Amino acid sequence: MLKLLFLGDIVGEPGRRAVIDTVPRLREERGIDFVVVNGENAANGRGITPKITIDLLRCGIAVITSGDHIWDQKEIVPFIDTEPRLLRPLNYPPNTPGAGSIVLETPKGKVGVINVQCRTFMNPPLENPFLAMEAEVARVRAETAVIFVDVHGETTSEKIAMGRFLDGKVSAVCGTHTHTQTADEQIFPGGTAFLCDAGMCGPSESCLGREISPIIERFRTGRPILYPVARGPVKLLGAIIEIDEQTGRALSIERYAEMYVPPDPAPPAAAK
Repeated sequence: MLKLLFLGDIVGEPGRRAVIDTVPRLREERGIDFVVVNGENAANGRGITPKITIDLLRCGIAVITSGDHIWDQKEIVPFIDTEPRLLRPLNYPPNTPGAGSIVLETPKGKVGVINVQCRTFMNPPLENPFLAMEAEVARVRAETAVIFVDVHGETTSEKIAMGRFLDGKVSAVCGTHTHTQTADEQIFPGGTAFLCDAGMCGPSESCLGREISPIIERFRTGRPILYPVARGPVKLLGAIIEIDEQTGRALSIERYAEMYVPPDPAPPAAAK
């Protein structure tokens, strides 16, 4: 059995710090074999940088997925081709930098990860995600039956449809983008684990990780406004999935939710 941890959208420095501190402990306490996170909001809430990518990978994360904010930090464009463990959505046009999938060797066999973006209410509108996934899943299944999919999208209907479309073809499908964890975790008849949205790793007293007052003001006035990443207590949200590494079928899925408790600061050195 392979145990996979997926963490939803990391929001800014508070989310990064919580994930980097917590992943090593979770791997040990919960016997996690493979960790995937969505990092598209990790850089001050918009995009991801090369340094943040490296920091996340160093804490024990195997693959970082993304979504519509992947290009928001300009330095990611020349970097993404050099780091195959950072994925952008699969259904960008040909010759787009980076890749939408990866297969990695692990002590329990090969694990494939695919990142795809939905189209409904999403900008920019990308190629048809269903057609893109049909071809890519067939290609990855030639290497491994253990396949995790991050489907990045706005609507529950499109993400559920993608999960049903992939049932029996991949091990798990988890949604991202809305930053709100859903309560519909299940295993479909074909053996694919599903969660419509994993949620986020970010400040809990917020509007989707952002300061509350500016978001309300935007809704009140309709005017553009800056909405910084919130501060305060951080909650980690995602899913833990157990997979039969021989068949690729999911054995269980549970929602993961935990308030981040910062480690105690080191005591000051005794005066000599």
